[in-house]
Amino acid sequence: MKSLVLIFMLMATQAYAVEYKQVQADQSSIAFEYKQMGVAMDGKFKKFASQLSFDPEQVAKARASFEVELASIDTGSAEADEEVAGKPWFNTKLFPVARFVSGNVKPLGGNRYEVAGKLTIKSKTQDVLFPVTFTQQGKNGVLAGGFTIHRGDFSIGEGAWAKFDVVANDIVIKFRITAATGK
Repeated sequence: MKSLVLIFMLMATQAYAVEYKQVQADQSSIAFEYKQMGVAMDGKFKKFASQLSFDPEQVAKARASFEVELASIDTGSAEADEEVAGKPWFNTKLFPVARFVSGNVKPLGGNRYEVAGKLTIKSKTQDVLFPVTFTQQGKNGVLAGGFTIHRGDFSIGEGAWAKFDVVANDIVIKFRITAATGK
């Protein structure tokens, strides 16, 4: 009888859906990598707002949106941060945020997913498609992934910076989002 009760308890636990909704900003990151004069460089954004709804058992209902404060860029140099926030690069006075809104999420197996969505930077929107892994860590869930954008597609680096001889066109965006279950 005890084993039968244990089996029913296990089945009930497996059927219970866990939805991750509360992004833990202090445990999350949005970073980037690029090449400048052939040398690998990296940086991150310190401020972003997000909405997330992810249940590994109901992937079709998954949704995410992020607004990254472009002026919160951290390249490791205050002078470079100021330059990149300026008009030729992000023009943060006119375009203060970059936005990502998810569309479809497709399971790939083994806690891997493919996310389709739209990324908007400087009023230019592009479709993006990228892999994401999900890992449960205690009561939290961690979604990690990345994708490459072409800065020229978003007019990041205009005028003298429009060429790709000093700063490469490819920018790799990497993220690690930690979320707690929501109510």
